[in-house]
Amino acid sequence: MTTSATSSTSPEGPRGPYSDPRLGIPVTTPWRGTPRHRLVTIGDSLTQGFQSCAVFRTDDSYPGIIAHELGWADSFRQPGYEGCGGLPLNLELLLRDLEERYGSKVDWWETAPALFRARRFMDRVEDYWERGPGSSPSPTTAINHNLAVFGWDLRDTLEKSADVCRKLIGAPRDDLVKQMVGDAGERAALRALPTRPAGAGALTQIGAAKALSEQTGPAQESSGRGAKTERGEGGAEGSDPEHGVETLIVFVGANNALSSVIQLKLVWSEEGYDDLRRKGRFTVWRPEHFAVELDELAAAVRDIRARHVIWCAVPHVTIAPIARGVRGKMAPGSRYFPYYTRPWISDSDFDVRRDPHLTGEQVRSIDEAIDQYNEAMAEVVRQARQDGRDWYLMDTAGLLDRLASRRYAEDPRARPGWWTPYPLPDELSALTPVPNSRFLLSDGTRRSDGGLFSLDGVHPTTVAYGILAQELIDVMRLAGVEFRTPNGATRPDPVRVDFARLIRHDTLINRPPGNVTSGLRAIGWADEALDVFRRTLWFG
Repeated sequence: MTTSATSSTSPEGPRGPYSDPRLGIPVTTPWRGTPRHRLVTIGDSLTQGFQSCAVFRTDDSYPGIIAHELGWADSFRQPGYEGCGGLPLNLELLLRDLEERYGSKVDWWETAPALFRARRFMDRVEDYWERGPGSSPSPTTAINHNLAVFGWDLRDTLEKSADVCRKLIGAPRDDLVKQMVGDAGERAALRALPTRPAGAGALTQIGAAKALSEQTGPAQESSGRGAKTERGEGGAEGSDPEHGVETLIVFVGANNALSSVIQLKLVWSEEGYDDLRRKGRFTVWRPEHFAVELDELAAAVRDIRARHVIWCAVPHVTIAPIARGVRGKMAPGSRYFPYYTRPWISDSDFDVRRDPHLTGEQVRSIDEAIDQYNEAMAEVVRQARQDGRDWYLMDTAGLLDRLASRRYAEDPRARPGWWTPYPLPDELSALTPVPNSRFLLSDGTRRSDGGLFSLDGVHPTTVAYGILAQELIDVMRLAGVEFRTPNGATRPDPVRVDFARLIRHDTLINRPPGNVTSGLRAIGWADEALDVFRRTLWFG
């Protein structure tokens, strides 16, 4: 089954990006004071800061980066997942552990001991999160500002709470073969969503954001690095009397299509798409099903007292290098390859009868569905702005399209008329090689390719999260959001992300594991022997 193209696509190529986050509709609203919560985010792994099959350093998520640039990092609340490299399995740490013992290559006679070492590593991670210190998150009455949970789609955002997740977590099993943290997404949610006081455990992401938005009175404690005044915080004007949240970012929907490239399987949504226990068998939501859930989500977001709301479009998940196109483009000027398979399977080794794959036509239909998702999202924002709400659309799909190496950058004939390469920040352009959207590779000592996607081939590296943060900061400045220095002074335009700081934080840019070499033998071995990608990236 394929979806039909709409106005988002045409015989000449894909729809161009939404260049104006306001969609050409002006909204003028007088603001008074400063909301107590300057930034709140609702989302999935892309908002939580997931990298290389794990959520770990949440400070390097795009919300954490924005909070740093706002001068509000000390008060921006987000959960921590530092134990054993994070949840559910930090592939970077696993590969570094193997590199420490076996160097940049595991020889055939070392395969059995390497497998034993990898399983021992995974067993430690599983024990930590299922039975050890990580199994009991510390309760807190403060609601996080970053409410994102990896693996969640629209329905999860609407229905799942800490109470629901507790019921979904099964009894721990110390499986000697399938050594992976069970119910990892639900365990992560118990840290992201509120559990105290009594009744808070019933709050969904939407409910938790709404609770923060209702805190419109004078602050009881400083929620910024600037000095608190008697009339509130953030300056002489005091607290905003109408809005508890200054900027709310909503970035969900990627998981309504992502399983297709994780599983390399296309299963269109049917009855049960809106059922928590039945929806896991689908890999792509039909646009009409997505639109129904999006409308429900938008209605809930309308009840949140946020001054500005930024909706992030769904990126074309088929660009992620976890699904690599093989055997050349389908035709001169085509965006698509005839088959998409795992990145460690070469063109010459690919066997359509044996290897998992999607066809080019299936990938095209997934892209067309996502375009329709984004048209529905644009209509939500358009209607809100016509109603006088200060809502914006950040075109994440257009951003990723402009960074797409194999689809557009390396094939001028495939570029639509609107396409121009994304101008990387100077600090990234100065790196050698310049980061791109290919799978990350090392020559044994330094990065030799890629740099925008982490080792799972789906989620950004730290510097790529910085690119996303910069785009959102630009929208926030368009909305009039004030960015401040750590001492509370207003920052002049242009407000720029400190990419030099992010490069220092980004271990994959600085020193990727030496065993991620050409051919991706170590990555392919980890997936084929340990089933890493399906079990860490798919939460159906």
